[in-house]
Amino acid sequence: MENRKILTGEKIVVKVGKLNIGGDNPPVLIAGPCAVESKKQVIDTALALKEIGVNILRGGAFKPRTSPYSFQGLGLKGLEYLREAGEKAGLPIVTELMDEKNLDAVAEYADIIQIGSRNMYNYPLLKTIGEIDKPILLKRGMSATIKEWIMAAEYIATFGNKKIILCERGIRTFQNYTRNTLDLAAVPIMQKETGLPVVVDPSHGTGIRELILPMSKAALACGANGLMIEVHTDPKCALSDGFQSITPEEYRKVVEDVKKYFL
Repeated sequence: MENRKILTGEKIVVKVGKLNIGGDNPPVLIAGPCAVESKKQVIDTALALKEIGVNILRGGAFKPRTSPYSFQGLGLKGLEYLREAGEKAGLPIVTELMDEKNLDAVAEYADIIQIGSRNMYNYPLLKTIGEIDKPILLKRGMSATIKEWIMAAEYIATFGNKKIILCERGIRTFQNYTRNTLDLAAVPIMQKETGLPVVVDPSHGTGIRELILPMSKAALACGANGLMIEVHTDPKCALSDGFQSITPEEYRKVVEDVKKYFL
C-alpha cells in the first residue's frame, strides 16, 4: 500500500476505560438499539445488556437515513439519554458523529465516536477527529475497497489519533438476498495491514436477524476482536432497523453460544 506510513501493521490495542480492545485480548461485545428512541427504552436495554455481559453500549442519537422522511434520531436529547443509560448500567457508550457541528457534544458524551459508513469518505471530518484524544470506531464504507478503508484510517492516524477500531459492516454487491455482503476476509486482512482491532457488525452485514448468530460465530472464528449487534426491547416497534434487531433474550442466546465456542 503506497503512501501508508502511520499504520504499519504493528498491533495496536485501544483502551476504553478498563477495556483493552485488540491484540491478544478477548473479543468485546458491543450492543444496543440502532436508535435512541426514549429514555426508558435505552435505559431498559442497557440494564438488560449489562446483565448479559455486554462491554459497550451502542445507540444512535443522530441517524443518517436514506429517506428524509425516516426517523432521524433525537439529537442532543438522545445523547443525554444514552449517557445516562451508560452510567446507570456501568457501560461505556459508542454513538455516531455525522458532522463537525456536533463534534464537541458527541465527544463530551461518548466514550467512543463512531464514523458511519457514509462518512468513511468524509476526509475533512476524518482529519478533525484525528486531532482529538478519543477512541474512534471507523465503519467500512458500503462500497469501499480494502485500500480505501485503510486510507480512511490513515487520515485519522496521520492527524495524531491512532485509537482506531475498525468495523466490518458488509459491502454492497450484486446480490440482494441479504442487506449487504459481509466480507469476513477483510477481518484478518485489515488486522495484518493496519494492526488495528477489527469488530464485525452482523446486523448491518446481513439485515436478517436469523443470520446474526451464525455470522457472529464466523466472525469470531476468523479472528474478529468483537461483535457489534443491534438489540431492541421490541424490534417490531423500533423506529429504525427493527427488521434486523433482536431482543435482549435472543441476544442472550447469541452470547451464550459464541462464548461457549470462542470466548
